[in-house]
Amino acid sequence: MPAHDYCFIEGAAPDHTPLLMLHGSSGSERDMVPLAGRLAPASMAVALRGTVPWEGGFAFFRRFEDRSIDERDLLARADLLAGDVVRIGMSYRFPRPPVAIGFSNGAIMAAALVMLYPRCLSGAVLLRPLSPFAVDPDTRLPSVPALLIDGDDDERRLRGDGARLAQRLARMGADVTHHLLPTGHGITEDDIGLTREWLKPLLGGQGQGG
Repeated sequence: MPAHDYCFIEGAAPDHTPLLMLHGSSGSERDMVPLAGRLAPASMAVALRGTVPWEGGFAFFRRFEDRSIDERDLLARADLLAGDVVRIGMSYRFPRPPVAIGFSNGAIMAAALVMLYPRCLSGAVLLRPLSPFAVDPDTRLPSVPALLIDGDDDERRLRGDGARLAQRLARMGADVTHHLLPTGHGITEDDIGLTREWLKPLLGGQGQGG
């Protein structure tokens, strides 16, 4: 499997915690570049492209025909992604591991990274996620901060998907914050506002949040 293509965004404050931007199904790395600037404009950011061609764009893992997650494929691609995150961080001299910002398909992958490779991240924002695995990995999370935001009218999720993932991450040891918004699958201004505030104590440096 190929390494991930990505777009690097040079922030004004190299001492701030970087962002790792993971797009949704049928998207690309470019989809997440504007969001990085709105969430933490002073931080470096890396927007990655999924390695699976999907419906005119890309995804971070394969699904079966019934749209259930191919967990074997997800495990292999999460391992590849974790290695790329470490290599990219070394190349750009990240001051600390990045905070993952994942939307939809990217949020599921970000949740898998938290569960499998928690030390490669400083935290994760999961926008419209669901649980990546039917059975949780046997991993203890060292209080990794995680923000989950669901849409109450999300047509692409079952009611309670995000809440169930929040509970599972909390049982594994993560420091979880969960919000349910009166909206659908797309990212809203409320998502951006909640995420900006949640990120501030994690960014470090002066003038947190940019």
